[in-house]
Amino acid sequence: MDHINQKIIVYIENNHYQDWKLCLKSKLKSLKSSNVEIDSRNLELSCTDIKEIIKISSQHNCKIISFCSTSPKTIVSAQSLGLKSNFSIESDSKNTSNLNEKNITFSRTHFHQGTVRSGEYLDSPGDLLILGDVNPGAKVSAEGNIIIWGRLLGIAHAGSKGNSHATISALQLRPVQLRIAKKVARGPKDKAQLGIAEQARIDSEEIIISPLENT
Repeated sequence: MDHINQKIIVYIENNHYQDWKLCLKSKLKSLKSSNVEIDSRNLELSCTDIKEIIKISSQHNCKIISFCSTSPKTIVSAQSLGLKSNFSIESDSKNTSNLNEKNITFSRTHFHQGTVRSGEYLDSPGDLLILGDVNPGAKVSAEGNIIIWGRLLGIAHAGSKGNSHATISALQLRPVQLRIAKKVARGPKDKAQLGIAEQARIDSEEIIISPLENT
């Protein structure tokens, strides 16, 4: 736990604990009324998990003000609930191939920061994480999963080399077209529910869209 500008960072993990809830409760016991940032490292937390963290923290008179994580799913879940979120990257000189202000490319995951605008095309040989919107007229593609920390309004193709287990996640999933492996679907026409991130995946040979916290 670190004190930074009257904010306390609480690190939660499963190591040495039965689960992260026990870890969180143990660390909050020593705190009094505080503003807390949760650093969950690489734990993949759903919206339901984050709501549970908020509940546990309030029982210890602590307020969650932000999240930090190396897990894209955790960041998307926190952001969908309106919480400030910071995506951190575990740098490793062995698997870092390129680094600049706009994007960071690892052997497995490609990160793009900023809006993907109409006419632009992004393609990744692994997973693709976009910190921004994908506008109408834009296309994004990945051999693995696609996670969008923003709105998906263009075209997305996950599992582009045939991976039918790939998924597409976004804070607002209203694309022109979705593709996973060889399956194709149109985006839903109904309005997105505020505060609920969504995920598209193949189930029973069809692309279905469901709340991210239920997947």
